Amino acid sequence: MAVLVVGTLDTKGAEVAFVRDRLQRDGSDVLVMDVGVLGGSEVEPDLDASTVAAAAGHQLADLRSAGDRGAALRAMAQGAAALTTGLVGRGEVEGVLGLGGSGGSSVVAEVARVLPVGMPKLLVSTMASGDVSAYVGETDLTLMHSVVDLAGLNVISREILRNAAVATGAMARAYAAARSEPADAVDRPLVAATMFGVTTPAVETAKVELEASGYDVIVFHATGSGGRAMESLVRSGYFAGVLDLTTTEIADEVVGGVLSAGPGRLTAAAELGLPQVVSLGAVDMVNFGPRASVPDQFDERTLLVHNDTVTLMRTTADEARSIGRTIGERLARSTGPTVVFVPVGGTSAIDAVDGPFWDQEADQAAVTALREALAGTGIEVVVREENINDPQFAVAMAQRLHTLVEGENA
Repeated sequence: MAVLVVGTLDTKGAEVAFVRDRLQRDGSDVLVMDVGVLGGSEVEPDLDASTVAAAAGHQLADLRSAGDRGAALRAMAQGAAALTTGLVGRGEVEGVLGLGGSGGSSVVAEVARVLPVGMPKLLVSTMASGDVSAYVGETDLTLMHSVVDLAGLNVISREILRNAAVATGAMARAYAAARSEPADAVDRPLVAATMFGVTTPAVETAKVELEASGYDVIVFHATGSGGRAMESLVRSGYFAGVLDLTTTEIADEVVGGVLSAGPGRLTAAAELGLPQVVSLGAVDMVNFGPRASVPDQFDERTLLVHNDTVTLMRTTADEARSIGRTIGERLARSTGPTVVFVPVGGTSAIDAVDGPFWDQEADQAAVTALREALAGTGIEVVVREENINDPQFAVAMAQRLHTLVEGENA
């Protein structure tokens, strides 16, 4: 197996050759993929730009003559991802190292998205010190800031690129070795769970209960990217069931907070028919950044400065109604066993009696809208008097999920 090096050889040829040579010096086999469209490099790739373009259904000459760099990059990204999928499927690749500016980084990001979780994927990018969410997405892509522009080799870029090559080579060898070692334990079925700071006690309790029932529990932080990652991995077939205790990302999606997971949230398990137990964890709040970042229209709302970088806003009854409706409408499409648990005593650590976000009217509005959206679906709604973080509530959710999974496997 080899390390796949991805770069635009027309503009990053010297850098690609440098990391290729370093990887080979350290004992790694290397495949070089050229995703540039301009041509003119002296570096000979294993997968040339024409092959990459053809994998996306395009002629390289047509991409060049069209004069649309954005369209060309999208085509090369599509082709690179398709070729990489084939390489991985045939067991020819054990890691990927990419180099790029803004355009090249976007191509490498597409390649990273088709790689399995755990396979090493490292991108040296001029963009790595800013907002990298567009590149990382839901992957375990590692970014390394190039510090200087990737515009030729110099005393600084050599150090950065050397580190990148050594790191990728070491990770790839470790990844390959781990795949060849016999498993030291019987694999246990996996359960996905969602958690936020204000629902941590509930998830920790449920995790212990599920582990005692024979599951390994993978917890996702409900920060937008966490929810997207969970939905993606559910679709990839990793999980036997989902304990979606914390659906706060829906609140951000509906109201306009910064931690939305997008319209795909609460859809994967429903579409696949996977057993799921869902609750309303932290739907009492919408998330913003520092206090000064909260939009002016929310100045008169109930706000809680969680820390210097996070400000929480209490949802109103109208917002809660929309949140409950959205959750209900998405769950109503479920093709498998689904149960919703409602905590009358509050949906978070701060939505509790005497807590700063305690608002029974808003909580009830969410529940009413949820029930209306689920009417006629046969999906059970379990109403309990506890706060979501009470141990009895968490244990009941975990036990019910175990029952649903066992029923599917009976």
